Amino acid sequence: MTQEQAPQGVNPFIPNAARMYDYFIGGKDNFRADRELAEMVLSVLPETRDGALENRRLIGRVVEYLIGKGIRQFLDLGSGLPAQQNVHEVALRLAPDARVVYVDLDAVVCTHGRALLAGAGGEGVAMVQGDVRVPENILGNPEVRAVIDFDRPVAVLMMFLLHLIADEDDPQSFVAAYREAVAPGSYLAVSHVGSDAAPERTARISEFYQKANTPFRPRTGEEISRFFGDFELIPPGLANGRMGDGIPPFSDPDTETLVDEEMARMGYVGVARKP
Repeated sequence: MTQEQAPQGVNPFIPNAARMYDYFIGGKDNFRADRELAEMVLSVLPETRDGALENRRLIGRVVEYLIGKGIRQFLDLGSGLPAQQNVHEVALRLAPDARVVYVDLDAVVCTHGRALLAGAGGEGVAMVQGDVRVPENILGNPEVRAVIDFDRPVAVLMMFLLHLIADEDDPQSFVAAYREAVAPGSYLAVSHVGSDAAPERTARISEFYQKANTPFRPRTGEEISRFFGDFELIPPGLANGRMGDGIPPFSDPDTETLVDEEMARMGYVGVARKP
């Protein structure tokens, strides 16, 4: 994407985390500034591209697991562009009555997302522009309400999102608001970069992200576990990577992970159910 193609109100010279993620997974909906900062991250952590691709695969496995548990509604927060192993494709393949709302703040992401979703799932799939840090605006959004019935169980997905939220935005508080809003039997799924395995490398990447529109805030496993509140974590709980700490039931034990052990241990994933 060239700078001249930037929608009104979008500054193509400021790197954007969602567009950097698009670059990591091989997409083309990004600007030069996004690519340059992404390459700086890759210079410190070359496995980032494989980690991003693995996260896409993980999303597909999580959706498949939740469909198997009877979930038919998905609220994908900070979704980025609907891409490989996207939520609605996996969900609709397994359950034609599934309903999906993608939410992202970035105008470029939403413009291209709506174009990609044209005709996909009819009125049961939507792309909504909004700030996930303001849950009342998302939960009360008419476009969201037209697809999601919050009186019925819903899966709230926060995949590869919360480590792009600064502490001053109080992510514990707004995640709690989403937990409170959903019906019993709902699920919360989180993937999050951890600071435990490679603190020096993640600290360097955090410095790079000071040039972007979002921070990079990896957290410890203890910090990440608090996002689930009183929801019941699916065994084995908050999993640190896919090695050594057990394989969650929503993973694919027959598929070899794309990333090495250190990279795997830099990522946490958990799925929890509201009693």
